[in-house]
Amino acid sequence: MAATEVFEFDGWAGPAIEVRLFVPEDATPATPVVIVIHGWSREARRYFNDWRKLGEEHGFNVVVPHFKASKFPGSNEFNQGHVFDDSTGQMRSPEEWTFAAIEPLFDDIVERIGSTESTYTLFGHSAGSQFVHRFLYYVPGARVKRYLAANAGWYTLPDFDVAYPYGLGDSGVSEEQLAAVLRKDVVLLLGREDVDRNDPDLRKTPEADAQGPNRFARGLTMFKRAKAAAEAQGVELKWRLAIVDDASHSNAQMAQAAAGFVDDNSASRITR
Repeated sequence: MAATEVFEFDGWAGPAIEVRLFVPEDATPATPVVIVIHGWSREARRYFNDWRKLGEEHGFNVVVPHFKASKFPGSNEFNQGHVFDDSTGQMRSPEEWTFAAIEPLFDDIVERIGSTESTYTLFGHSAGSQFVHRFLYYVPGARVKRYLAANAGWYTLPDFDVAYPYGLGDSGVSEEQLAAVLRKDVVLLLGREDVDRNDPDLRKTPEADAQGPNRFARGLTMFKRAKAAAEAQGVELKWRLAIVDDASHSNAQMAQAAAGFVDDNSASRITR
């Protein structure tokens, strides 16, 4: 029987996080684990419902942590990972970063469900996509086998000439870390119709607008800059760009496409 569980995870240095877990009916210890990072809406239940159906259909475990606004109030604390202190601008201790919750959460899930998996897929949509691509920079040793970043509103570009958080200037990320990031298995998922300039949640600072007028354009800029960075670093870019036709700023639409990337055989169908 398929199982759904909601529990409090407190196995890290930060505040306790409510987690939703789905285990499909025919799960085995080798069933893949997908950790899903919700968007700025913080509607973890909606994200979980979208992904639970896909977990049942495709056969993978779904884990959705809830980064509540009461505990992770702003962009700095949530989708920027709370790497830097808001008041001092100084880098915080890595174990206190919001990013630091993910690896021990995976350990908890493995023990909780009796999994033998040593790696996981990490998906994020919108602000969750921002979380995922910055997690790449700051947690280089994470056991993620594939990163799925969908419809981010703006990016930390792989460019040391652009100041953080819009680029890696003064980010604390090294050239060596960037080279490793560019060799990771990353799929940048973009909804072709995610072009609403009037969306009130779209960041419209000069720095964000320099990346493009909307989320789709900004995603294309991110991929272009990644290619340029890989060339400058002399490494092979392992990232892929996937454009999802007829999809706008919708987790449900992007999740349908992203689920195929948990299975290598179906991934190539929408890769551009």
